[in-house]
Amino acid sequence: MPMPKFEDVAPSAQFLEQQEVDVEGPVVLLNTFIVPSDKADEMLENWREDASIMKQQPGFISAQMHRAVGSPDVMVNYAVFESMSAYRKAFQDPDFRATIANAPEGAVTRPVLLQKLAVPGICLA
Repeated sequence: MPMPKFEDVAPSAQFLEQQEVDVEGPVVLLNTFIVPSDKADEMLENWREDASIMKQQPGFISAQMHRAVGSPDVMVNYAVFESMSAYRKAFQDPDFRATIANAPEGAVTRPVLLQKLAVPGICLA
């Protein structure tokens, strides 16, 4: 199976460029998957395999998959890592790389790396 098609979310920093930026504190990988409706279960199983590998990585905190209400072809993964360094190491794991290469045909992934912001009166960083 082919690698999923990658589409960048952040206009000023491509996903691969984001991985090179050193930031302090935890980082979040937010990844939106668009898949053909008949491949949604296959995508979920592929993600389960990916997440199982990530759970074993040092610095991995958590992951959660979401599905769009009423739309089985849109899924969003939210994964948290202790640091950018931990994320980088996990992303380079050969077993992880092999599983993402097995994403369903026609899958599109839109990953972005995020940092938590402090907004006075609303949320803490």
